[in-house]
Amino acid sequence: MLAVYLQAGLVVVGMMTALWLLSLLLRDSSIVDIFWGVGFAVLAWFYWGRIGGSIAAGGTLTAVLATVWGVRLAVYIGRRNWGKGEDYRYQRWRQEAGRAWWWRSYFKVFLLQGALMWVISAPLLAAQNLASVSGLGGLALAGVLVWAVGFGFESVADLQLARFKADPSNRGKVMQRGLWRYSRHPNYFGDAVQWWGLYLMAAAAGGWITAFSPLLMTYLLINVSGVAMLDRDQKAKKPGYAEYIRRTSAFVPMPPRDRQGSGRGGE
Repeated sequence: MLAVYLQAGLVVVGMMTALWLLSLLLRDSSIVDIFWGVGFAVLAWFYWGRIGGSIAAGGTLTAVLATVWGVRLAVYIGRRNWGKGEDYRYQRWRQEAGRAWWWRSYFKVFLLQGALMWVISAPLLAAQNLASVSGLGGLALAGVLVWAVGFGFESVADLQLARFKADPSNRGKVMQRGLWRYSRHPNYFGDAVQWWGLYLMAAAAGGWITAFSPLLMTYLLINVSGVAMLDRDQKAKKPGYAEYIRRTSAFVPMPPRDRQGSGRGGE
Protein backbone atom coordinates (compact mmCIF):
# COMPACT_ATOMS: atom_id res chain seq x y z
CA MET A 1 0.00 0.00 0.00
CA LEU A 2 2.88 2.36 0.66
CA ALA A 3 3.91 2.16 -2.98
CA VAL A 4 0.38 3.07 -4.09
CA TYR A 5 0.30 5.96 -1.63
CA LEU A 6 3.57 7.31 -3.01
CA GLN A 7 2.25 6.93 -6.55
CA ALA A 8 -0.79 8.95 -5.50
CA GLY A 9 1.56 11.70 -4.41
CA LEU A 10 2.87 11.90 -7.97
CA VAL A 11 -0.71 12.00 -9.26
CA VAL A 12 -1.39 14.95 -6.95
CA VAL A 13 1.69 16.82 -8.18
CA GLY A 14 0.55 16.31 -11.77
CA MET A 15 -3.01 17.46 -11.05
CA MET A 16 -1.98 20.55 -9.10
CA THR A 17 0.65 21.53 -11.68
CA ALA A 18 -1.94 21.38 -14.45
CA LEU A 19 -4.37 23.38 -12.31
CA TRP A 20 -1.67 25.97 -11.58
CA LEU A 21 -0.99 26.42 -15.29
CA LEU A 22 -4.71 26.92 -15.87
CA SER A 23 -4.80 29.51 -13.09
CA LEU A 24 -2.06 31.49 -14.84
CA LEU A 25 -4.15 31.59 -18.01
CA LEU A 26 -7.26 32.65 -16.11
CA ARG A 27 -5.41 34.89 -13.64
CA ASP A 28 -7.46 33.26 -10.91
CA SER A 29 -5.72 31.21 -8.22
CA SER A 30 -9.02 30.62 -6.39
CA ILE A 31 -9.98 27.89 -8.87
CA VAL A 32 -8.05 25.64 -6.50
CA ASP A 33 -11.01 25.85 -4.09
CA ILE A 34 -13.35 24.32 -6.66
CA PHE A 35 -10.89 21.52 -7.36
CA TRP A 36 -10.34 20.62 -3.68
CA GLY A 37 -13.23 18.14 -3.52
CA VAL A 38 -12.67 16.85 -7.06
CA GLY A 39 -9.07 16.02 -6.21
CA PHE A 40 -10.17 13.69 -3.44
CA ALA A 41 -12.59 11.96 -5.81
CA VAL A 42 -9.74 11.39 -8.28
CA LEU A 43 -7.55 9.92 -5.54
CA ALA A 44 -10.37 7.73 -4.23
CA TRP A 45 -10.80 6.08 -7.63
CA PHE A 46 -7.05 5.88 -8.15
CA TYR A 47 -6.80 3.89 -4.91
CA TRP A 48 -9.78 1.79 -5.95
CA GLY A 49 -8.18 0.93 -9.28
CA ARG A 50 -4.80 0.08 -7.78
CA ILE A 51 -5.97 -1.82 -4.67
CA GLY A 52 -9.69 -2.48 -4.49
CA GLY A 53 -11.23 -2.93 -7.90
CA SER A 54 -14.43 -4.84 -8.41
CA ILE A 55 -13.61 -7.45 -5.76
CA ALA A 56 -13.65 -4.95 -2.89
CA ALA A 57 -17.21 -3.70 -2.74
CA GLY A 58 -16.59 -2.00 0.61
CA GLY A 59 -13.73 -0.08 -0.95
CA THR A 60 -16.01 0.88 -3.82
CA LEU A 61 -18.54 2.26 -1.37
CA THR A 62 -15.81 4.37 0.24
CA ALA A 63 -14.82 5.77 -3.16
CA VAL A 64 -18.46 6.55 -3.96
CA LEU A 65 -18.98 8.40 -0.67
CA ALA A 66 -15.80 10.41 -1.16
CA THR A 67 -16.91 11.27 -4.69
CA VAL A 68 -20.37 12.37 -3.59
CA TRP A 69 -18.78 14.62 -0.95
CA GLY A 70 -16.18 16.04 -3.33
CA VAL A 71 -18.40 16.63 -6.35
CA ARG A 72 -21.19 18.26 -4.31
CA LEU A 73 -18.65 20.59 -2.70
CA ALA A 74 -17.10 21.47 -6.06
CA VAL A 75 -20.48 22.24 -7.62
CA TYR A 76 -21.51 24.38 -4.66
CA ILE A 77 -18.29 26.41 -4.63
CA GLY A 78 -18.29 26.69 -8.41
CA ARG A 79 -21.85 28.04 -8.52
CA ARG A 80 -21.15 30.39 -5.61
CA ASN A 81 -18.01 31.85 -7.21
CA TRP A 82 -19.15 31.87 -10.85
CA GLY A 83 -18.59 35.25 -12.49
CA LYS A 84 -17.17 36.88 -9.34
CA GLY A 85 -13.51 36.71 -10.25
CA GLU A 86 -10.66 35.73 -7.96
CA ASP A 87 -11.47 35.32 -4.26
CA TYR A 88 -10.37 38.24 -2.07
CA ARG A 89 -7.89 36.05 -0.13
CA TYR A 90 -5.95 35.23 -3.26
CA GLN A 91 -6.23 38.79 -4.53
CA ARG A 92 -4.55 39.99 -1.32
CA TRP A 93 -1.72 37.48 -1.72
CA ARG A 94 -1.35 38.45 -5.38
CA GLN A 95 -1.01 42.11 -4.45
CA GLU A 96 1.50 41.35 -1.70
CA ALA A 97 3.67 39.19 -3.99
CA GLY A 98 3.47 41.46 -7.01
CA ARG A 99 5.11 40.09 -10.14
CA ALA A 100 6.43 37.07 -8.21
CA TRP A 101 2.94 35.70 -7.59
CA TRP A 102 2.92 33.61 -10.77
CA TRP A 103 5.57 31.25 -9.34
CA ARG A 104 4.92 31.76 -5.63
CA SER A 105 1.31 30.68 -6.12
CA TYR A 106 2.56 27.27 -7.29
CA PHE A 107 4.10 26.58 -3.89
CA LYS A 108 1.91 28.69 -1.56
CA VAL A 109 -1.42 27.60 -3.01
CA PHE A 110 -1.30 24.63 -5.36
CA LEU A 111 1.47 22.40 -4.02
CA LEU A 112 0.51 23.17 -0.42
CA GLN A 113 -3.12 22.23 -0.96
CA GLY A 114 -2.00 19.23 -2.97
CA ALA A 115 0.18 18.02 -0.09
CA LEU A 116 -2.72 18.40 2.34
CA MET A 117 -5.02 16.56 -0.07
CA TRP A 118 -2.54 13.70 -0.36
CA VAL A 119 -2.08 13.34 3.41
CA ILE A 120 -5.79 13.60 4.20
CA SER A 121 -6.69 11.03 1.52
CA ALA A 122 -4.99 8.20 3.45
CA PRO A 123 -8.24 6.65 4.81
CA LEU A 124 -9.54 6.34 1.25
CA LEU A 125 -6.62 4.03 0.52
CA ALA A 126 -6.87 2.06 3.77
CA ALA A 127 -10.59 1.46 3.27
CA GLN A 128 -9.93 -0.43 0.03
CA ASN A 129 -9.43 -3.52 2.17
CA LEU A 130 -13.14 -3.58 2.99
CA ALA A 131 -14.10 -6.71 1.09
CA SER A 132 -17.87 -6.47 0.88
CA VAL A 133 -20.82 -4.18 1.45
CA SER A 134 -23.23 -6.89 2.60
CA GLY A 135 -20.74 -8.05 5.20
CA LEU A 136 -19.97 -4.63 6.68
CA GLY A 137 -19.25 -4.91 10.38
CA GLY A 138 -20.53 -2.57 13.05
CA LEU A 139 -17.62 -0.15 12.79
CA ALA A 140 -17.87 0.21 9.00
CA LEU A 141 -21.64 0.61 9.20
CA ALA A 142 -21.17 3.28 11.87
CA GLY A 143 -18.79 5.02 9.49
CA VAL A 144 -21.42 5.09 6.75
CA LEU A 145 -24.02 6.49 9.15
CA VAL A 146 -21.63 9.12 10.51
CA TRP A 147 -20.76 10.13 6.94
CA ALA A 148 -24.48 10.46 6.12
CA VAL A 149 -25.08 12.72 9.13
CA GLY A 150 -22.17 14.92 8.13
CA PHE A 151 -23.30 15.06 4.50
CA GLY A 152 -26.76 16.11 5.62
CA PHE A 153 -25.40 18.86 7.84
CA GLU A 154 -23.09 20.28 5.20
CA SER A 155 -25.62 20.09 2.36
CA VAL A 156 -28.51 21.62 4.32
CA ALA A 157 -26.32 24.35 5.84
CA ASP A 158 -24.94 25.34 2.42
CA LEU A 159 -28.44 25.42 0.95
CA GLN A 160 -29.78 27.54 3.80
CA LEU A 161 -26.89 30.01 3.46
CA ALA A 162 -27.25 30.22 -0.33
CA ARG A 163 -30.96 31.05 -0.02
CA PHE A 164 -30.23 33.62 2.67
CA LYS A 165 -27.63 35.39 0.52
CA ALA A 166 -29.92 35.30 -2.52
CA ASP A 167 -32.38 37.62 -0.74
CA PRO A 168 -31.22 41.24 -1.25
CA SER A 169 -32.93 42.29 1.99
CA ASN A 170 -30.40 40.20 3.93
CA ARG A 171 -27.36 42.12 2.66
CA GLY A 172 -25.10 43.01 5.56
CA LYS A 173 -27.06 40.83 7.97
CA VAL A 174 -25.91 37.79 9.92
CA MET A 175 -27.29 34.39 8.95
CA GLN A 176 -28.72 32.77 12.07
CA ARG A 177 -31.64 30.68 10.89
CA GLY A 178 -31.94 26.92 10.63
CA LEU A 179 -28.71 25.10 11.44
CA TRP A 180 -26.92 28.45 11.64
CA ARG A 181 -28.80 29.21 14.84
CA TYR A 182 -26.97 26.37 16.58
CA SER A 183 -23.52 26.68 15.00
CA ARG A 184 -21.70 29.55 13.32
CA HIS A 185 -20.26 27.06 10.85
CA PRO A 186 -22.55 24.03 10.53
CA ASN A 187 -21.26 23.37 7.01
CA TYR A 188 -17.70 22.98 8.27
CA PHE A 189 -18.95 20.79 11.11
CA GLY A 190 -20.65 18.54 8.56
CA ASP A 191 -17.50 18.47 6.45
CA ALA A 192 -15.41 17.26 9.38
CA VAL A 193 -18.00 14.68 10.43
CA GLN A 194 -17.93 13.13 6.96
CA TRP A 195 -14.20 12.60 7.20
CA TRP A 196 -14.57 10.96 10.60
CA GLY A 197 -17.10 8.64 8.97
CA LEU A 198 -14.67 7.77 6.18
CA TYR A 199 -12.00 7.18 8.82
CA LEU A 200 -14.23 4.70 10.65
CA MET A 201 -14.59 2.77 7.40
CA ALA A 202 -10.80 2.76 7.03
CA ALA A 203 -10.42 1.65 10.67
CA ALA A 204 -12.82 -1.22 10.00
CA ALA A 205 -10.38 -2.33 7.31
CA GLY A 206 -7.44 -2.12 9.71
CA GLY A 207 -6.38 1.45 8.93
CA TRP A 208 -6.47 2.76 12.48
CA ILE A 209 -3.27 4.70 11.94
CA THR A 210 -4.98 7.04 9.46
CA ALA A 211 -6.63 8.95 12.32
CA PHE A 212 -4.26 11.79 11.44
CA SER A 213 -6.47 12.46 8.40
CA PRO A 214 -9.73 13.54 10.11
CA LEU A 215 -7.71 15.18 12.89
CA LEU A 216 -5.88 17.32 10.33
CA MET A 217 -9.07 18.10 8.40
CA THR A 218 -10.86 19.15 11.59
CA TYR A 219 -7.91 21.29 12.65
CA LEU A 220 -7.80 23.06 9.29
CA LEU A 221 -11.54 23.71 9.32
CA ILE A 222 -11.43 25.19 12.81
CA ASN A 223 -8.09 26.97 13.03
CA VAL A 224 -6.85 27.74 9.51
CA SER A 225 -9.14 28.09 6.51
CA GLY A 226 -12.52 27.87 8.21
CA VAL A 227 -13.87 29.07 11.53
CA ALA A 228 -11.01 31.31 12.67
CA MET A 229 -10.55 33.08 9.34
CA LEU A 230 -14.23 33.62 8.58
CA ASP A 231 -15.09 34.74 12.10
CA ARG A 232 -12.33 37.36 11.90
CA ASP A 233 -13.50 38.60 8.49
CA GLN A 234 -17.21 38.60 9.31
CA LYS A 235 -16.66 40.38 12.63
CA ALA A 236 -14.88 43.17 10.77
CA LYS A 237 -17.62 43.46 8.12
CA LYS A 238 -20.84 42.98 10.10
CA PRO A 239 -21.56 44.85 13.36
CA GLY A 240 -23.96 42.13 14.53
CA TYR A 241 -21.42 39.35 14.21
CA ALA A 242 -19.75 39.97 17.59
CA GLU A 243 -23.06 39.28 19.32
CA TYR A 244 -23.57 36.23 17.12
CA ILE A 245 -20.17 34.93 18.26
CA ARG A 246 -21.10 35.49 21.90
CA ARG A 247 -24.40 33.67 21.54
CA THR A 248 -23.63 30.81 19.14
CA SER A 249 -21.34 27.78 19.23
CA ALA A 250 -18.43 28.10 16.83
CA PHE A 251 -18.44 24.57 15.44
CA VAL A 252 -20.41 21.80 17.16
CA PRO A 253 -24.16 22.59 17.01
CA MET A 254 -25.49 23.53 20.45
CA PRO A 255 -28.49 25.50 21.77
CA PRO A 256 -27.90 29.28 21.67
CA ARG A 257 -26.61 30.75 24.92
CA ASP A 258 -29.74 32.87 25.27
CA ARG A 259 -32.96 33.60 23.41
CA GLN A 260 -31.88 36.97 22.04
CA GLY A 261 -32.33 37.10 18.27
CA SER A 262 -34.17 33.77 18.15
CA GLY A 263 -35.88 33.21 14.81
CA ARG A 264 -34.51 36.33 13.13
CA GLY A 265 -32.66 36.46 9.85
CA GLY A 266 -29.84 38.69 11.04
CA GLU A 267 -28.80 41.67 13.11
